[in-house]
Amino acid sequence: MNMRTTEPTIADMEQAIVHHHGVAYAGFAAQSAPAPQSDDSVYRAALAACSTLGFIAQDADCLARAWAAQTRRLGRFDAAHWPDDGQDFGLQPRPHAQAFAPCPQALSLYAVLPDAAWVSRMARAGVPTVQLRYKSDNAAAIAREVRAAVEAARGTGALLFINDHWREAIAAGAYGAHLGQEDLDALTRDELAQLRASGLRLGVSTHGYAEMLRADAASPSYIAMGAVFPTTLKKMATVPQGVARLAAYARLMRGYPQVAIGGIGLAQFAQVLATGVGSVAVVRAIVAAADPEAAAAQLMAALKG
Repeated sequence: MNMRTTEPTIADMEQAIVHHHGVAYAGFAAQSAPAPQSDDSVYRAALAACSTLGFIAQDADCLARAWAAQTRRLGRFDAAHWPDDGQDFGLQPRPHAQAFAPCPQALSLYAVLPDAAWVSRMARAGVPTVQLRYKSDNAAAIAREVRAAVEAARGTGALLFINDHWREAIAAGAYGAHLGQEDLDALTRDELAQLRASGLRLGVSTHGYAEMLRADAASPSYIAMGAVFPTTLKKMATVPQGVARLAAYARLMRGYPQVAIGGIGLAQFAQVLATGVGSVAVVRAIVAAADPEAAAAQLMAALKG
């Protein structure tokens, strides 16, 4: 007797995705599903499922498109396989045609610091990667602080990234610059080309799938992903991502050096490193420590396993 295989309904596929991944993404409040942008049944199922699992609209849409692409590529729907293939998301093929200068695949301990004096302390303490996150509206003060940070890092072996102030970073001869998503989006095509042509390495902050895809379009040197845990240092537009999402992000962006950031201290290092990221950024774990140099040494030892 011939048995006809019944195609799963949209509701069936939605429930299957939630069933397979509900535990991993537990703890996130369900989001309202955005209006579907496709009639593809897998897309619509994944859009609803990922919204139920707590992904914001733009990320649920990215995942739904990727799930539909994965299904076409595999020739079958697989609810258990969370999408993590770059081609299904539309990531650029490698090698990138216009990429920023490369940086080490594992940036190791990455200290985010408020001024040049802190850069000097941590660079001399042997921290391999440091970032100057200097907040000021005074252009002259910014230029002075960036120059001082570059001088402080010179000869120490530390790789110095300058947060936001990329023109000053170029002028002072810094190793690299780091931009948030809004700052990256604000760059004109000519400004991005100027930044790339300078030889400066570029790191970009991301907070989910849609932002990772936008960052990939610029071919940066590394991708920062967070905030992994709650942080009091700045108001975040997105909820803490957690280690399950971080692991999924790391699998998708495995072609890039990756930096995990946001509320990470020594107690969280093991679970963060288990996701596959090659670097952990810290702020308060160093600058709020009673003995910052000792704290940095402990964190570096933890990274070495």
